Amino acid sequence: MGGRWIERWEPEDETFWRERGERIARRNLIFSVFSEHIGFSIWSLWSVMVLFMGPQYGVDPAGKFFLIATATFVGALIRVPYTFAVARFGGRNWTVVSALMLLLPTGFAYAVMEPGTSYGTLLLVAALTGVGGGNFASSMTNINAFFPLRKKGWALGLNAGGGNIGVPVVQLVGLLVIGVAGAAHPRIVLGVYIPLIVVAAVCAALFMDNLAPVKNDTGAAKEAVKAGHTWIMAFLYIGTFGSFIGYSFAFGLVLQTQFGRTPLQAASLTFIGPLLGSLIRPIGGSLADRHGGARITLWTFAAMAVSTGVVVYASAVESLTVFLVGFIGLFVLSGLGNGSTYKMIPAIFLSQGHRKGLTGEAAEAYGRRLSGAAMGLIGAVGALGGLGINLAFRQSFQTAGTGTAAFVAFLVFYAACMVVTWAVYLRRPAAVPDTAETAAAASDAAEPQPGYAEV
Repeated sequence: MGGRWIERWEPEDETFWRERGERIARRNLIFSVFSEHIGFSIWSLWSVMVLFMGPQYGVDPAGKFFLIATATFVGALIRVPYTFAVARFGGRNWTVVSALMLLLPTGFAYAVMEPGTSYGTLLLVAALTGVGGGNFASSMTNINAFFPLRKKGWALGLNAGGGNIGVPVVQLVGLLVIGVAGAAHPRIVLGVYIPLIVVAAVCAALFMDNLAPVKNDTGAAKEAVKAGHTWIMAFLYIGTFGSFIGYSFAFGLVLQTQFGRTPLQAASLTFIGPLLGSLIRPIGGSLADRHGGARITLWTFAAMAVSTGVVVYASAVESLTVFLVGFIGLFVLSGLGNGSTYKMIPAIFLSQGHRKGLTGEAAEAYGRRLSGAAMGLIGAVGALGGLGINLAFRQSFQTAGTGTAAFVAFLVFYAACMVVTWAVYLRRPAAVPDTAETAAAASDAAEPQPGYAEV
């Protein structure tokens, strides 16, 4: 429990924020982004490693999809305990620990990445990379506590977007290694990241802070689990972040399997979509701050459905150019939706506080408690969408030799996300309250109220 602790933190107090809070929050945001960035690179490591695995490894495309699906699955599950670790150990302290833990999967991968290694060993090492996925949950929970509500969309979008860029960066490193040294040298990629992990941990130790007022609130966690909006937002986050991480992990392998690209050709294209999706995530948060997260999310899902239709058409006519246009569009739109959906979470629970009759600081405190507790769960369930995408690709390629059936399923899911977003957060009356709320609150919901249409 040692380290740099701040005892008083009141970001909603404009004087405190102007004189002291903003400077400290921005410094913590910068180094949180750096650490989370490395975490995402390690989590998505096997999207690159599979490109190095030629016939001599004895692993078919279905086996490769299962490797990356395993990394996705573990990274999703581990987000829940990582969320609570921030309050237990301090945001700065946990960032140091979680960064150093990345040495474990990276070191093991360095040891086993060679032909002749058993599939079970590769599967175990792929599972270990899931610790990188946990870094996102702890980082977002930590940064959520540092910033006032009016700045959360921008701050959370920047934090997540900077972390998400770790996916295309590790893919660019893989491209450089394949282009210069060839596909027989995956250990060079791993050798690049080992010192970067150490640097991230040292920077967190030197420049980040712990917030003493942030405590694990088991009551808030239980209330968040019972809240219908937690699960609704988790469903929507499957459509945005689940799509982003699932497509990021699978893109290069889809290009190799469906369009016969070589490792170098696949690697030269793989990074483009994740890079654009990562860069646009803060813009999604900023647009949500100005126009409402629900509106941006609805139109994002509509555009994702259109892009998926383009990909289905390209798969049917076997056009790589059209396929790339549609697939990269999905990356951009999922990144935009990542920012808008995460902005909705604190606004939704603030609105819930108002519906319970709370005002001012009491409503803001309620919103912070519930949104902080819900974010880890929403992030974990959303990441499971990436598992679903990779398993869908695995099944589609196993049965039909193409990913078309998987894309049709994704199209149907995006349509369902559109319906849910409109019905719950945009339809008038503004929203249906949780079933646990009183009849009086249900009556109040019939009148236009601040909150859901603006979240």
